[in-house]
Amino acid sequence: MMSFFRSLCQCVVGLVALTITTEIRAEERAATFAEIQVVDQETERGVPLVTLRTVDHQEFVTDSAGRVAIVDESLMRRPVFFYLQSHGYEYPPDGFGYRGTRVTLVPGQPIVLKIQRQNVAERLYRVTGEGIYRDSVLLGYDTPLAQPLGAGLVAGQDSVFGVPYAERIFWFWGDTARLSYPLGHFAMAGATSPPVGQEGTRPAHGVDLTYFVDEAGFSRPMCRLDSERGVVWADGFTTVKDDDGRTRLVCHDVNLESMRKELSHGLAIYDDAAERFVRLRSLEMSDRWKWPTQAHPIHLEMDGVKYLLMGDVYPTMRVPARLADYQNPAAYEAWSCLSADSTIEKPRLLRDDQGQIIWSWRKSTRPVDQRVERRLVEQGLMQTDEARSNLRDVDTGKVVRLHRGSVHWNEYRRRWIMIAGEQGGDSELGEIWYAEADSPTGPWHRGVKIVTHRKYSFYNPVHHDFLDEDGGRVIYFEGTYTATFSGNDHPTPRYDYNQIMYRLDLADERLKSVHERPVSR
Repeated sequence: MMSFFRSLCQCVVGLVALTITTEIRAEERAATFAEIQVVDQETERGVPLVTLRTVDHQEFVTDSAGRVAIVDESLMRRPVFFYLQSHGYEYPPDGFGYRGTRVTLVPGQPIVLKIQRQNVAERLYRVTGEGIYRDSVLLGYDTPLAQPLGAGLVAGQDSVFGVPYAERIFWFWGDTARLSYPLGHFAMAGATSPPVGQEGTRPAHGVDLTYFVDEAGFSRPMCRLDSERGVVWADGFTTVKDDDGRTRLVCHDVNLESMRKELSHGLAIYDDAAERFVRLRSLEMSDRWKWPTQAHPIHLEMDGVKYLLMGDVYPTMRVPARLADYQNPAAYEAWSCLSADSTIEKPRLLRDDQGQIIWSWRKSTRPVDQRVERRLVEQGLMQTDEARSNLRDVDTGKVVRLHRGSVHWNEYRRRWIMIAGEQGGDSELGEIWYAEADSPTGPWHRGVKIVTHRKYSFYNPVHHDFLDEDGGRVIYFEGTYTATFSGNDHPTPRYDYNQIMYRLDLADERLKSVHERPVSR
């Protein structure tokens, strides 16, 4: 008994010593680094991805808590001017128009700067990559993540998919970079996180990722499948029921030699024991059009049948949400207004006696997505206002050419909502739009820009409806932040080629024009 109490006392003493040591180290760090935190003027929450630049071009980028830790003695204890710049945020200009301020850095004396948000959506944090909360850790702050400096040895990841499965949220990404070599892996990375409400999970605070890793601890491929060369890009991650009523996790995959040359495609199913995807069936390249690229399928019951609806932005294909139908190309139907005898070269629209276009789900024709609609308008076969994807800026009437995105039912708005990127806008692929419609297939006519970037890409955005809060009033979406395709030759350290999460309050006054005001012509 005495030995037990002696061991207990030793444990208590050890814990106290560890706590004291940790506190001392935190104090030492605070005494070493000067701190600047940039916060949202409206919410007073730290703003990630703010660049602070000195007159002699030294740059510091805020971490996911909006902090920078500065150790350079040449900047300490004297007035230093910092320019502040951030996509969709602005620091007020001084009398000469300079957007910045002069501060005196002293270790242990934090400086807080407030920045004005122009974006409707609020930038929250970086989800993937190295050093997510680097500066906060250096300054001794607690952070919301178990691995605040990054997980899975991941340095960068492309295009996210998320799906609840097996009492977890499963996450998948495309090409994945590491620090140990310029090439990472190219067959889909994977991780899981607790559902909202479990293990203290709150989407406003972060996503605690547990990666599937190899022996070295680096994220491992989840979808190598039967490919012998090239890369594997998978999309359309979703769940279906098998013949036994069991929920199965499935996806569509493409094996590419290059971005312009696809070698093969097929369907894959998750092997729970092996913790990776295996081949479900291979598909003919002639059927490639039945699986839209970068799709985020939605479940919807229509006429008593539970379907999967999918598209590159809004749904243009559907199939019954059963494993047997999912792997049967003949079970897929296209959202179309084309007759059965239409061809790509000679399309023929179906119209009723009043001349109105007849839209329906058909097995005999290809889907009419936004690209096909544009061709039909150019050929004079369809009027602009007949197109279901004729999205326009509600304030200017400018046509918005959509790139990729997702559509979900929103209980708060009692409508279908879209989060989508724009191609060829103020930035090539960095502008994000919000729109509403009464049907998942549209028409999508009115939109509000909610995120902007200055010569930077933020492509393949997706709204994670399983993270919605307050009955759908608050939604979360993320996308890939990268200099690729942007013309910017100065990638942001740590942030580039990674996922960034945003929050959008659907009660924001700036969104009301989507459903209250007509589009300017």
